[in-house]
Amino acid sequence: MTKVMTMAAAIAGFVAVSGAASAQSVGIATSNPGSLFHNIGTAVANAANAAGLNTTITPATSPNQFIPLLNAGGIEFGIANLQEVNYALTGESWWEGRPNENLRIVAFLQPLVEAVFVRADSGITTLEQLRGQPMADGYTAQNTILPQLDAFYSTAGMTRADMVPVNVASVTAGADAFMAGDAVGFIFAHGAGKVREADAAVGGLRALGVADTSDAALEAARSHWPTAYFTTLPAGAAPGVLEDTVYIAFPQVVFAHAGVPDDVVYQLVRAMHERSDVMVQTFPPMAAFRPAEMRGDPGVSQFHPGALRFFEEAGLN
Repeated sequence: MTKVMTMAAAIAGFVAVSGAASAQSVGIATSNPGSLFHNIGTAVANAANAAGLNTTITPATSPNQFIPLLNAGGIEFGIANLQEVNYALTGESWWEGRPNENLRIVAFLQPLVEAVFVRADSGITTLEQLRGQPMADGYTAQNTILPQLDAFYSTAGMTRADMVPVNVASVTAGADAFMAGDAVGFIFAHGAGKVREADAAVGGLRALGVADTSDAALEAARSHWPTAYFTTLPAGAAPGVLEDTVYIAFPQVVFAHAGVPDDVVYQLVRAMHERSDVMVQTFPPMAAFRPAEMRGDPGVSQFHPGALRFFEEAGLN
């Protein structure tokens, strides 16, 4: 009952905020400040504003909190990863058969590249060395994180049961638990502000990656997170990347309610395509965004007609 009441209160407050803004702007729902999705949402909003579309961001703990609001038309846009949107659309996994049928993809962003972070001076250099160690876990307000964590551990032949769980609500809370010394590691996306905060707080991070890059290891990861793939970051590419390392990555998207006017979606997509410089100025990791690749494969989802209109005009096939 407490969880239901908390969710209801969060959504009610979210509706009040977005409703107050809707008379003069469109909204982009993101995760909390410090998260990658908040950084990206801010960058997209700034590009849209530079192009003349009045846009604001509204943070929530995670997409699984704001997706029902977006599906109901309470806010126009959101930032998430593609697998989250696919699950929400079909009602699979933690949605327990409750589909969110009004979600439409607007544009693909740069991939989300994820790591398990530990202190650089911890002596831990591989995932296997986390066995028996206290690790951030639970992620009660972010349903997407546990299968992503399972995907990481599976590449080393482990499960979350091999670690001692330190239960937290969200990835930002997991990073806080790590900085407080309650956990030896936490999962987060490369490029997020919270990772830089943790890096400074403990005097340096090590971003653990995937040692086994075989087809079998990738199949194991995809059994938990179907859109996962492996990618390599060179040494120094981000905090904690101390040598060339393979990580798990997956697609991120901007998505919208199906009823957002085509012209509004068209303007947002056009702004992202033409004002990517503003996004990079706002959040430097947006340099990995490729406007020519905005029309990716949406899987079971589908694009909003306003996005398709721009893609066709721009020759994005």
